[in-house]
Amino acid sequence: MTDKTPAPPHPTPPPHSTWYARTGALSWRCAPAPAGVRDFHAALPGYAPTPLIELPSLAAELRVGRVFVKDESDRLGLPAFKVLGVAWAVDRLLAAAAPDRQPEAGRAERTAPEPEPEPLTLVTATDGNHGRALARTARLRGQRAHVHVPDGVHPAAAEAIAAEGARVTRVPGSYDDAVRAARRAARAPGAVLVQDTGWPGYERVPGWIVEGYATLCAEVDEQLSAAGSAPPGLVAVPVGVGSLAQAVVTHYRSRPAGSPPPALLAVEPDTAACVLRGLAAGAPVTVPTGRTTMAGLNCGTPSTLAWPFLRDGLDAAVAVSDASAARAARDLAALGVAAGPCGAAPLAGVRAALTGDGADGRRTVLGLGPDATVVLLSTEGAAANPHATDPPR
Repeated sequence: MTDKTPAPPHPTPPPHSTWYARTGALSWRCAPAPAGVRDFHAALPGYAPTPLIELPSLAAELRVGRVFVKDESDRLGLPAFKVLGVAWAVDRLLAAAAPDRQPEAGRAERTAPEPEPEPLTLVTATDGNHGRALARTARLRGQRAHVHVPDGVHPAAAEAIAAEGARVTRVPGSYDDAVRAARRAARAPGAVLVQDTGWPGYERVPGWIVEGYATLCAEVDEQLSAAGSAPPGLVAVPVGVGSLAQAVVTHYRSRPAGSPPPALLAVEPDTAACVLRGLAAGAPVTVPTGRTTMAGLNCGTPSTLAWPFLRDGLDAAVAVSDASAARAARDLAALGVAAGPCGAAPLAGVRAALTGDGADGRRTVLGLGPDATVVLLSTEGAAANPHATDPPR
């Protein structure tokens, strides 16, 4: 729906929130993420786990045992989680592109050093955070970056990408239009596409990106244990094309039988709810997108790589308005968590699911009791992605 009526005071959810739930996800299983991802990130300069912050006032509001927010406002020097996937994918890509090693005897016969290979141009489309992460990673790895940004990305976000040394191309139209432009640009000699969404025939690189996000989930496990918390009963994840949600599903649906799995809730803007619409339709769909302050979630087509995981591993999906995301961001800021609209969307989604008319039924569907632990994945800081609706500065 597109009703923009201001959200009433919490805990009543916005009347225009859209909800979808299914049964069977808790018993679905998949293969785990590969070993070695966490060790790779831990060896990067400046690596440290991002905070997992407990917020008792939200637990009281939501009538659950404990609420934790995973704060991704400072991840390896960038204000969003995306660099986890990009750094791992680029490392895999460069390793795959390296020439085969010569045998030792062949090396000894060389009379002159071989020239260094020309840098690759890493090409992508972005709503902001992914492109900046790719630009930073390319610079640190001695490569070039060419980033395509669609309408709706704030000029300051594009400038932040350019400040990392990337070439930035503005694309009239939507995120999907920018992806098509990036695909064309990646046909140039020496260019390679590093996109965080997949389609038939393009799945290896987005698969690596998804693998990179496994570190975030592993940190949550360790931090909950250190806090003396039970495993989560509900994890809420913001969704654009679904790659982070795929990583979250993979993490929690690959555990051995007997480990209590959490319910998994996808949260999208009500102007770009492609995953929710697809779940309701029983097949992936493309939806038209409009303006939203949740710029990083403004995606009209789910990743085909992610789709089977979302279809089978998600328990529920909810669409929220800009107003409810803004209210969630203000409330998190008052509690000491700097979250942009995308990062605050999980709180808006959990409020829509667990409060207001019909909440008891939704709690039953999610299997949440009064002692449950809820984890909100706040994927970006307040400074990560200036909103397209902000006034010029």
